[in-house]
Amino acid sequence: MKNLLIIGAGQYGMVAKEIAESMKCFEKIDFVDDVYPSAVGKICDINKLIHEYDSAVVAIGNTELRLNLIKGLCEIGYEVPTLIHEKAYVSPLAKIGIGCFIEPMVVVHTAVSVETGCILSAGVILNHNSVVHEGCHINCGSVVKARAEIKAGTQTGYNEVCDTEKVEHMKQHEKLPVAV
Repeated sequence: MKNLLIIGAGQYGMVAKEIAESMKCFEKIDFVDDVYPSAVGKICDINKLIHEYDSAVVAIGNTELRLNLIKGLCEIGYEVPTLIHEKAYVSPLAKIGIGCFIEPMVVVHTAVSVETGCILSAGVILNHNSVVHEGCHINCGSVVKARAEIKAGTQTGYNEVCDTEKVEHMKQHEKLPVAV
């Protein structure tokens, strides 16, 4: 059995803990967080905790911070597992990078590639031969079409149908002002 340290105890942290518990392979699961009162330490304490926890994941929504912390965990010597909920399906021919979260009812089809630090929320379908580059968050109910390529750092909306052109279009317009 392994001990898992979850960096971040907010909403993503709670989801990560539920997924990790469903995997039944961690003896102990704890959090580090700069504000969560029952965390075993703050984020700056991860260096000191390597002797008690052999595995760590980053449960923080900010893509750049998540990817930087994953890199730092690897440099310190933590194993950075991918958390796959017991009720998700991942094809044996799919390639999943480190530090990803795959929530319940996700389907990852044949020859799909998911890079480091991605979050696949409940009900996502990644159709065959698609590529999800690092740091993406594919939100609940979204479908990535066969052979689509999703650019690094993309966050989809809920129930989106994503192909390469649609995601590029979304990225071009995401900085437009929003009417209040």
